[in-house]
Amino acid sequence: MDNKLILIILAILLPPIAVFMKAGAGLQLVINIVLCLFFYIPGILHALWLVLK
Repeated sequence: MDNKLILIILAILLPPIAVFMKAGAGLQLVINIVLCLFFYIPGILHALWLVLK
């Protein structure tokens, strides 16, 4: 999926879903889930960084 607008909205609302759709099930998804569990804002920032790079 390459529609960036949908991925950006998902990165803000549900960061792990956006990371999964962009990078698949891997290290980036695990990092994002851990960031979202501890603090929600770093999870959002990580997802946005991954979607926009």
